[in-house]
Amino acid sequence: MTAAARHRPVRLALLVGAIVAFVLAGAVASRAEAKTAAKPKLVFVRCSSTPFACTPSRSTVYRTGHLLVGANGIGSGARIVFPVRPAGRKAGVRAVAGTLRTRTRVLVRVPGDAVSGTLRVSMPGGRFSNGARITVLRAPLPRAQQAPPPVAANGTAFEGDGMWIWYISKSSGGTPAGIGAQAKAHGVTTVYVKSADGGGVWPQFTAAAVSALKAQGLRVCAWQFVYGGDPVGEANAAAVAKDRGADCFVIDAEGAYEGKYAQAQTYIQTLRAAVGAGYPIGLTSFPYVDYHPGLPYSVFMGAGGATFNLPQVYWKTIGDSVDASLAHTYQYNAVYQTPIYPLGQTYESPNASDILRFRALSDAYGARGVSWWDWQEASASDWNAVGAALPAVPAPAAPGYPTLKANGSKTGSRGDLVVWAQEHLAGAGLTVTIDGDFGPGTTSAVKAYQQANGLTPSGILDTATWPSLLRVAPVSPTWTSKGATVTGTAARVARAAASSGATGPRSAALPAKRDEIPAGPLSAPRR
Repeated sequence: MTAAARHRPVRLALLVGAIVAFVLAGAVASRAEAKTAAKPKLVFVRCSSTPFACTPSRSTVYRTGHLLVGANGIGSGARIVFPVRPAGRKAGVRAVAGTLRTRTRVLVRVPGDAVSGTLRVSMPGGRFSNGARITVLRAPLPRAQQAPPPVAANGTAFEGDGMWIWYISKSSGGTPAGIGAQAKAHGVTTVYVKSADGGGVWPQFTAAAVSALKAQGLRVCAWQFVYGGDPVGEANAAAVAKDRGADCFVIDAEGAYEGKYAQAQTYIQTLRAAVGAGYPIGLTSFPYVDYHPGLPYSVFMGAGGATFNLPQVYWKTIGDSVDASLAHTYQYNAVYQTPIYPLGQTYESPNASDILRFRALSDAYGARGVSWWDWQEASASDWNAVGAALPAVPAPAAPGYPTLKANGSKTGSRGDLVVWAQEHLAGAGLTVTIDGDFGPGTTSAVKAYQQANGLTPSGILDTATWPSLLRVAPVSPTWTSKGATVTGTAARVARAAASSGATGPRSAALPAKRDEIPAGPLSAPRR
């Protein structure tokens, strides 16, 4: 063996030892470096608009939505630690991996059981960042659970121009031929003929009379004045109109029905059971909804109720201009999402120019038809204005929506508009008492809804909030003399107390602020 051969094992051993020492030194250095490495520093959290629109607060997020986290000292191993509360378990935390967008930003999906609390960023080696407070909201309702927007009906007797008949015998000589000739000469295509008063069917509305009017090329709609004393009897009298050939039917519910929610519901349910879900039914009543907090508009135009709204916009009788009366009517009626077919006046000798203005503005608001009260009181000038060429007018300003709010710790807005809003809030899954009083509880529900839907959480129901809220399907309370009972999603809605003999919500007992239409044609006692 040569000298070189004898020394080879020694050199190899020395080399291996050097390598081992280098590796060990590197490991020690790595451990030391890991111990001394800076913790990640959380800089910001920001709601991502995917898939839900964000609220004005960047740190407010939705469950199953996305959150953008900005932090220094992070990498591919970064995890976002959320506060969570799994069903049936105690509160804890969950580390969620996200997508590294840049060296300082991570996009992460919010867990479905996340709750409000402190969020942190973690890195391997047990390194946690400083904390940031987040507010976590339930995900907004999917569109499948929202009510579709109202669809204007086509091809019904409500479209076009109509004239109301109180007594056939006092209208153009009382003959179908005379009525037909007058209507044709002035562009009237539908006649609204009184068919019943309360539970009594009027003898003038016979199958033969309806057939004779139709033979003149007219569509025939029946109408009934209701009182609420015998809702079943009234509904049965109303249903006779369909059997006798009426193309549609209108409920004339005015002051006699204020405060009568349970009666209105019984009437609607009985009538629908008799005529079917698809039969065209309209409501005519006071146009200024805010003047009549106890009138159950929400029942008459709620689920199963009227699908056409013919408010009595008698501008001259009310004492407002045509423009003001229509603007007020649209602002407070549009929330019921029932297509509006304004009812104007041809009594008390209105100016022909006002009749023309009413027609033109109604058309500009999008009405597919208007009608007039009433045939026997319309003068030749009225008839000419009803049938004259329609003048062009600029589009009116958007009427907006009612503003409903609380008054500090006291009740603020009250009435059926509040009832309607509360039914929608309950439909959105919020806990609210349907009592017609906009108090602290309703304010809290409105704030929660606004936060969950990307709106400023003011607690005030305004023009910014109404369009969103009205896309939610409202609950349908079962009104009784003691209040309301509801089932299903709205089982949490408390019963509302009734007072002063009224049925339904507490607000049903509120008196009218003013009868904008004094006792007169459609408000006078019926014979």
